[in-house]
Amino acid sequence: MADTQKPLLIKRYASRRLYNTETSDYVTLEDIAEFIRDGREVQIIDLKSGDDLTRQYLLQIIAEHESRGESVLPINVLNDLVRSYTTQATSVVPEFLAASFEMLRDGQSKMLENMTKANPLAAMPGMEAMRAQQEAFMKAMTGGMSGMGSSGPQPDTDAPRDEGDLDEIKKQLADLQSKLSKMSK
Repeated sequence: MADTQKPLLIKRYASRRLYNTETSDYVTLEDIAEFIRDGREVQIIDLKSGDDLTRQYLLQIIAEHESRGESVLPINVLNDLVRSYTTQATSVVPEFLAASFEMLRDGQSKMLENMTKANPLAAMPGMEAMRAQQEAFMKAMTGGMSGMGSSGPQPDTDAPRDEGDLDEIKKQLADLQSKLSKMSK
């Protein structure tokens, strides 16, 4: 079984083919994107020189998705990124982006955790299917960024709950169940 804690090593041959060292087969950029969406870190190195090519291949994956109309980065963000390269010595953009994505991953983890373990309604019939749908939605919405449900601080499940919040959750669940019932008829 592969050790998913360490980065998956991909070697680039002189022919520009990418070789997965764990499975001993060639992979495509889309395969690498899927590894990353599944939460796996990758490292791509040039076999001959030993240079780390990870950054340029990740940028290529993003560029290909953007060129297919799968826009994630608004034009103003792209402009700001280009500007940050002109003032790289004083740029805080890389740290800001890293912190922003970390906060997003942590927030998603907490939300999913609250929907399952901390929610007393989790044992109700149909909740597991709803949780799976919510996870699929979040993965699709974020492009499957890693860290969902497995990293970051976990919520305190013994914390007192506000009765208003619980009533609102119950109401929303009842509304969802009603809508699902109507859809299945």
